[in-house]
Amino acid sequence: MLSTSTKYYVPAPSTRMFWGSIALLCLAFGAASWMNGASSGRWVVLVGFAFLLVMLVGWFSDVIAESEGGSYNHQVDIGFRWGMSWFIFSEVMFFAAFFGALFYARNLAVPWLGDIDHKLLWPDFSATWPTAGPMGEKFAPMSAGGIPAWNTAILLTSGVTLTIAHHALRANHRRSLLIWLGATVGLGALFLFLQATEYMHAYSELNLKLTSGIYGTTFFMLTGFHGFHVTLGAIMLTVMWFRCAKGHFKPDHHFGFEAVAWYWHFVDVVWLLLFVLVYYL
Repeated sequence: MLSTSTKYYVPAPSTRMFWGSIALLCLAFGAASWMNGASSGRWVVLVGFAFLLVMLVGWFSDVIAESEGGSYNHQVDIGFRWGMSWFIFSEVMFFAAFFGALFYARNLAVPWLGDIDHKLLWPDFSATWPTAGPMGEKFAPMSAGGIPAWNTAILLTSGVTLTIAHHALRANHRRSLLIWLGATVGLGALFLFLQATEYMHAYSELNLKLTSGIYGTTFFMLTGFHGFHVTLGAIMLTVMWFRCAKGHFKPDHHFGFEAVAWYWHFVDVVWLLLFVLVYYL
């Protein structure tokens, strides 16, 4: 419940940010070492992930305990809403950069290269999309039908089930809340399973890889990062399910649930853009 206090809640000093910094340092140093051939780099990355996971679990456990304990008032709730809004805006800019790279390559760079003497490029160059580049192997682009179309239907359906779950929470129908929220988690897991199947199909049957020129790079960067966001969203929805099962959240006080719902709907919108711009066009 929300506190009726007019004082802004300030948590006690914590060392969690220190350990979070150590975790990020390990991730950056380990990844750089790993990519430069140091076998120890992978272990440093694993240590960084372990530190980060422990820190995040502890930090969010503290926030949950403070929220359920009535430490937060309306002013803190507004602060959380602004924080989540700016976080989603940063995610919008993140994906905008990759969509911008796709637009530049397909609509500007490739046509411009078509105006250059092909001898300066390679003899069989064609200013068409997709292109593998001079060193890339022949590949087949991913079509919009099949798995991508099914995944679009799955994510759109998950947005509906999550909205129903939200309305059930606001009406204090706990059983319906758990059923529809569980359905949303299941749909998210199904989406990830089908995307993994799609990747195996791309590598084994279409010869579409990260090394398949600018098309392969943009395809796997956009779909891969989106899949990563779906994974995070599914994890957060799972945590929300367990919290709801424990009786957390009230019809008039459930921003933790709302924040995850915002994030999931954002992921849905990104996929719609991705489906049209990457698969269909």
